[in-house]
Amino acid sequence: MSRRNAPFDATPLLRAVAGRRLARIKALDPAEAQRSLLLRLVRRAARTRFGRAHGFGSVDSITSYQARVPLRRYEQFWEQWWRPTAPVLVDATWPGRVPYLALSSGTTSGTTKYLPVTRPMVRANRGAGLDTLAWHLAARPRSRVFGGLSFMLGGSTALERVAPGVRQGDLSGIAAAEVPGFLGAWSWPPRRLALMANWDAKLTALAEETPAAAIRVLTGTPSWLLVLLERLAARHGSPPLPGLELLVHGGVAWAPYRDRLAPFLPPGGCDTREVYPASEGFVAIADRGEGEGLRLNLDRGCFFEFVPVGELDSPAPTRHWAATVETGVDYAVAVTSCAGLWSYLLGDTVRFVDRSPPRLLVTGRTAYGLSAFGEHLTGEEIEAALLGAAAAEGLLVAEYTVGPVFEGVRGGHRWLVETTTPAGPGAAVSLAESLDLALREANDDYAAHRRGAQLAPPEVVLLPPGAFAAWMRSQGKLGGQHKVPRVIADPGRFATAEAALRGVGGGK
Repeated sequence: MSRRNAPFDATPLLRAVAGRRLARIKALDPAEAQRSLLLRLVRRAARTRFGRAHGFGSVDSITSYQARVPLRRYEQFWEQWWRPTAPVLVDATWPGRVPYLALSSGTTSGTTKYLPVTRPMVRANRGAGLDTLAWHLAARPRSRVFGGLSFMLGGSTALERVAPGVRQGDLSGIAAAEVPGFLGAWSWPPRRLALMANWDAKLTALAEETPAAAIRVLTGTPSWLLVLLERLAARHGSPPLPGLELLVHGGVAWAPYRDRLAPFLPPGGCDTREVYPASEGFVAIADRGEGEGLRLNLDRGCFFEFVPVGELDSPAPTRHWAATVETGVDYAVAVTSCAGLWSYLLGDTVRFVDRSPPRLLVTGRTAYGLSAFGEHLTGEEIEAALLGAAAAEGLLVAEYTVGPVFEGVRGGHRWLVETTTPAGPGAAVSLAESLDLALREANDDYAAHRRGAQLAPPEVVLLPPGAFAAWMRSQGKLGGQHKVPRVIADPGRFATAEAALRGVGGGK
């Protein structure tokens, strides 16, 4: 095991910087901060091909911007603005040459996205990381968070040179390439380990070499953090990181992992803080306790629009922003950024719990829903029903995916569920019945389709521990930023996934 430590405790310096930054954040007027940021972005990109095509020279307000720039999805940006010259993007949607392309694996489409990352965006993301630490220090005044190492668990940090001055790879690799040299002394893992592409080998090496006592901050996706902590605990005992002060998580819902991660954290001494990062920009950070919402990042390179989910496919959807959002409404998120994205639909859905300052909860994906039969189940309803039904049956869910199956004149939903607790005889049938009841109570459309017999009862297939990891490994998507798709709405893709999962894990 490595005995590396931080060169000295830099927390007092960080606390001074963080205090000034929090004072600035708290003084921001949300509407004015977002309005002025958008107009700066428009002015900066006015001479790009995109800016000229959309009349940026005459944009002087949010209204005039929205009149000129429609909402777009990734595929529209890629085909019209990036693909013709990719991987070289010069003055396309952002001035100058874009130095990085972040590879983002879509959890719903299954396709790889190539997203521009500019140096202003790198600086904005780094600033959002500072804000995360600042909120932690505000909540834990006695923290010594920079008295040890910060451990970011990501994919391989290796970047591929795809053109002169252009590299591509995981966003974690781009972030690593841009870390200021002086911060490297407080960072883990070292480049030798961070570059490893084989996920299993990387986890083994990290478990063996991580200086457990020196780690103060741990950042990553909960599903992969759990695997890492289990391996560290097997080697070092529990809790495996006794000095851990802050666990930063994001990318997937926290609820399925909270109780499973708790035994690996120092008792009573570790703050868990949710963030909402994306390859397209850093959206929000928890500034309060768990479940109280994530504070929208108002001045970190991104202007945000919010479209009521029900209007998303209408010819002229309402486009709210920080000044006009309402609480309790499900919105799709669109981002305009210093990476050259303009009213780009992220694919996420959120719901605001506060307006001043804007705080939101991440509620799912725009494509993360089931309506193959008109049942209109949202991702939030799907996850809540499964977790509640499993708890009622005494089961703890590790991973799952659900999709539509068609049999004769009607069809239904099949749930492929991996549990960490043993499932006895009849557990799959019992869980399916509990699920059905929970969904009937949560969703009127689902209940009506079940009453009318258009929708068959749900079916549950229980898979053994490790089934989903083996499936992701077989697709070359093990670890890093890859996530298990919770919903596979296409019947063909779902059938393929089910066959593969049954093949690696059995099922009953």
